[in-house]
Amino acid sequence: MATISLKDAKASFSHVIDKAASGEFVTITRHGRAAAVMVSVGAAEAARKALEPERPSLVHYLKTFPADLDPDDDVFARNPASSRDVDL
Repeated sequence: MATISLKDAKASFSHVIDKAASGEFVTITRHGRAAAVMVSVGAAEAARKALEPERPSLVHYLKTFPADLDPDDDVFARNPASSRDVDL
């Protein structure tokens, strides 16, 4: 992982971009402390995907309900019966 000061990163921004695009993590420091890390788009997308919580669907959640239901049963199938008639 390369470390570069903010002043040097500004002066050679295209070089920093090239390093990050090639897969290297480039740490940018401000006043001697790490302020940011430049990474490739692939690494950023992988990190974002890893941080996102996986949200199961409602059907998946209901299937995990601790009941004495057979998951292969038609409990979660759509009811094909027509609804009641309403006079408007």
